[in-house]
Amino acid sequence: MTKTEELLANLSENPLNGLRQADRLWQQYRQGTLPVADSVKKNTEALGQTDWDVVISGGTLGVLLAVGLAQRGWRVALLERGKLKGRQQEWNISRRELQDLVELGLLSEAELGNAIASEYNPARIQFHGGDPLWVRDILNVGVDPIYLLETLKQTFLQAGGQLFENTPFETAVVHPDGVNVQAGQSFKTRLLIDAMGHFSPIVRQAREGQQPDAACLVVGTCAEGYTRNDSGDLIVSFTPIRNQCQYFWEAFPAKDGRTTYLFTYLDAHPDRISLGTLFEEYWTLLPQYQDTPLAQISPKRALFGFFPCYRNSPLQYPWDRLLPIGDSSGSQSPLSFGGFGALIRHLTRLTHGVDDALRQDCIDASALGWLQPYQPNLSVTWLFQRSMSVGINQQISEQQINQMLAAIFADMAALGDSTLRPFLQDVVQFPALTKTLAVTAVKHPTLVAKIIPQVGLAPLLDWMRHYASLAAYSALYPLGQAASPLLESLSGPQQYLGHRWLEALRYGTGNDYSR
Repeated sequence: MTKTEELLANLSENPLNGLRQADRLWQQYRQGTLPVADSVKKNTEALGQTDWDVVISGGTLGVLLAVGLAQRGWRVALLERGKLKGRQQEWNISRRELQDLVELGLLSEAELGNAIASEYNPARIQFHGGDPLWVRDILNVGVDPIYLLETLKQTFLQAGGQLFENTPFETAVVHPDGVNVQAGQSFKTRLLIDAMGHFSPIVRQAREGQQPDAACLVVGTCAEGYTRNDSGDLIVSFTPIRNQCQYFWEAFPAKDGRTTYLFTYLDAHPDRISLGTLFEEYWTLLPQYQDTPLAQISPKRALFGFFPCYRNSPLQYPWDRLLPIGDSSGSQSPLSFGGFGALIRHLTRLTHGVDDALRQDCIDASALGWLQPYQPNLSVTWLFQRSMSVGINQQISEQQINQMLAAIFADMAALGDSTLRPFLQDVVQFPALTKTLAVTAVKHPTLVAKIIPQVGLAPLLDWMRHYASLAAYSALYPLGQAASPLLESLSGPQQYLGHRWLEALRYGTGNDYSR
């Protein structure tokens, strides 16, 4: 019996079965045997009268957008494959990001307060050989998903939306005037929004069986019995490269214990480690990481998964009237876990954008593509992901990644909060990035010389293209702001495209970031 089987066997919801299923799926991704879905088809005949303006498939996070659209008067159907309810495990985010839910009218201030299950400060950043950095108010709020989703569900229903539980998406037929969605019954809609996540059948079809360019593997638990639980970790590494992986750790105090994660960045080579193997490493290293004997730790919940990442992101669907959001779209960096926090960042933009698209009838593939535009500040992070991983047959110094990260984070901290804090929240800005690169090149030339062969020439050249785009977008952003009043003189569809272009500049340069 493995240590994972021994420690998780008595937990509720049978996490061992879920772990094995996730590992089988990860193996299919690595071996390139994942079946290509055929869930979307085209039909040139008219559909006729539609019953819905919007059908959103994937209720757990789709409800965030569904509420805002229903409040704006649209006929919204929300499809969820099971019951729309949250799990016990908290979602960690920053309080300022949560405030968007109040500003959009999805929650009251009182409801937001009730949704917060835990809060802590400070959080640590540390790599082997480096001094710890301590930051405050970043991913330090634990949201109760059970309360949040129940509250949003009731708000959605009160706004006139309709929820269809135990209604998994099956197929969609795109007609010139609408989409016929099959999910146990027929839903005729103007627009179908895919909020089904990384493993959506529509995503699989759109990507045509493409193997991920990278992945993030995560395992962990929420447990009791730790010696200390008064601070958190944003990213910590204390081991050399193991199993051709650099291991990173994250920890958060929770209302009923302490959540700890072990995660690693890698490619989808067939010989990469399984989630089961990574979980065994978790148990081996956890006592050293938390300075607590394993026998003293009592797991309450198991956490695991993997997040496939594609350079061709955000994903734009080739079909009219279909729009991916959240993890389906890949609109987060390859360093991010995606999910709740990644969708919250774009929720205001998506709510106003989808509302505008419906009002102006800008719902063909080209127009909807502007709701998931190219973002150079996300594309530049691919080089960071590559520098934090090691090829399956690559030989580098066992502490090279730790040394690099210790130096870079120390340099960012020395440059101040305006440089460090946005990066910690998955936001890259041209001035901060440029200053960090310049300081690192001057202070650590030997380290930079080691990184170049590690990441490879082709990825480096590709990164330079995105870096140049980030510079161009950053220069255009203030010009776009100055020109925005001119949009009022344009036609409705032209205004739609103009507003989307301004949003692409804003989000693509990280100017949406706010303290």
